[in-house]
Amino acid sequence: MKHSVFAAASAVAIMASGMAMAEPQAEVLHWWTSGGEAKSVAVLQNEFAENGGTWTDMPVAGGGGDAAMTALRARVLSGNAPTAVQLKGPAIQEWYEEGVLADISAVANAEGWADVLPASIAGHMMCEGVWCAAPVNVHRIDWIWGNADVLAANGIEMPTTWDEFNAAADKLMAAGIIPLAHGGQAWQDATVFEAVALGILGPQNFKKAFVDLDMDVLKSDGMVAVFDQMRKMRGYVDANFSGRDWNLATAMVMNGEAAFQIMGDWAKGEFLAAGKVPGKDFLCLSTPGDGFLYNVDSFAMFEVDGDDKQAGQALLSKLIVGKNFQKVFNLNKGSIPARVDVALDEFDSCAHTSSADMNASSEGGSLLPSYAHGMALRGAQSGAITDVVTAHFNSDMSSQDAVNQLADAVANSM
Repeated sequence: MKHSVFAAASAVAIMASGMAMAEPQAEVLHWWTSGGEAKSVAVLQNEFAENGGTWTDMPVAGGGGDAAMTALRARVLSGNAPTAVQLKGPAIQEWYEEGVLADISAVANAEGWADVLPASIAGHMMCEGVWCAAPVNVHRIDWIWGNADVLAANGIEMPTTWDEFNAAADKLMAAGIIPLAHGGQAWQDATVFEAVALGILGPQNFKKAFVDLDMDVLKSDGMVAVFDQMRKMRGYVDANFSGRDWNLATAMVMNGEAAFQIMGDWAKGEFLAAGKVPGKDFLCLSTPGDGFLYNVDSFAMFEVDGDDKQAGQALLSKLIVGKNFQKVFNLNKGSIPARVDVALDEFDSCAHTSSADMNASSEGGSLLPSYAHGMALRGAQSGAITDVVTAHFNSDMSSQDAVNQLADAVANSM
């Protein structure tokens, strides 16, 4: 034990001496380009600069990170990896298996990450026992956002069951209001789908279906009911939904054009960036059902040459999990801190709800990784599921046919 502690301390000392000699440099690849997101990443840029670092920004918009991953692969294949990359879930492990991730254990051990991160979150940041990524936040996926004025004007409460949601949507349609703001992109379809699935299947069967890929649940009557509800959801979106970015759908709720949006709590970052107040201008509630679906943004450090870049990685890793950044970033982003010892005094009511629900779900065994946002499955499996979800959403495919295709697609992806 003494030897390992000494080794960790020595590694930090070596890193510190390298940073003293070399100006920390970081080229950072990410997909935070919308209003609330751009404001959030600027917090890290500023803190990095205040600590003597030089940040080169490499934002790649679109596709919930898909475009960024295409750009990353091209960079790695050309032998010119960025210093730090926004990565998450199994994608971290996939890149580690390719032998291109740096070991940041010296910083993690020196900063005591294991003591301040929930075990389930820490597990995503480790590769074969070494720290290979730094968590930024915890996003909740299964949120429904509502325009307070629109709902009040139509005598509608935030729905706590899917039947209540359907009744509210029917009432809104009759009043000429779009019930559900949605962007017709595959990852947005998947976001709505998994929220519906969690509510209808329940946490344990959700885990069996979308973490364990249990065929009995994938083929079940419950899954048919999930697609039945998705067919209803398709009827509640406007005709111009195809290809719409998520933040434009959020804006529809903001300006009263639509009543609801089902989206992760980065949507709250958009509301807050526009000066909207939770509980007054917009309402938040977890989607109907039990459980908590999480998406953890994180940065993986890639193997790079040069003391300046390695010093940049050490500084960036330390700042990302530092209390100040965890607080300020998440206040802007709409998420909650990954570390459990950050005071929530300055956070809004939605964040307090999220934090309390995360802790309760963690204790109750219903804190679950989001399949739609790359936390639960590798790309082939999640892609196979989403392909079926999107095909069903954009056609007249029956629910039973969708379930059959879902089971076949998952079996063929394994």
